[in-house]
Amino acid sequence: MWVELMKVKNGYAAETWRELFAAEGLALRIIPPIGRGESASMLDERTLYVPTGKSHVAEEIMRKI
Repeated sequence: MWVELMKVKNGYAAETWRELFAAEGLALRIIPPIGRGESASMLDERTLYVPTGKSHVAEEIMRKI
């Protein structure tokens, strides 16, 4: 299962977060707006999800920066 971590303004910010969490060894799933799927622009809002048992790890990583 995955739990919502936060929403970001666009796909570029989402990719930056993905790289940060990957460097810390944490998986991140980026979901485009519902209904847009593959046709979503990089300028559309994204929702970031982390594994259910790792949300506290994600929050700790965000506190460090």
